[in-house]
Amino acid sequence: MAAIEKIGTKRLVVGAHYGTGEYIIQRVTAIILAVYTLVLLVGILTMSGFTYAGWKSLFTFTYFDIPVGQVLASLAMLSLAWHAWIGIRDIWMDYVKPVGIRLFLLVLTILWLAGSVVYFVHTLWRN
Repeated sequence: MAAIEKIGTKRLVVGAHYGTGEYIIQRVTAIILAVYTLVLLVGILTMSGFTYAGWKSLFTFTYFDIPVGQVLASLAMLSLAWHAWIGIRDIWMDYVKPVGIRLFLLVLTILWLAGSVVYFVHTLWRN
């Protein structure tokens, strides 16, 4: 019986290039977070008095009845959660070898990040 040749186009590739998408996503979310940080910094520097009302206005300003502050803050939070998920998931997968413990940590991470996003959205968008 001839040996199965696993070279060329008939090669079974499992797991190849999975990191490329995550690499690009991490860079995009990092850019979103950097831009949002600059927007917040400019908002804080131009704020008239560092009060609760001024701080709240950073997150609730509107433009043509569009809640721009809330949309930008929500986008930044989703970017932060996605960015953190990729990084923490890679840490668990690289350094935690027992499958049961790794699965527990992955589920715990998902629950923590999802809960954080839900709490953030609830706090930001309530009236």
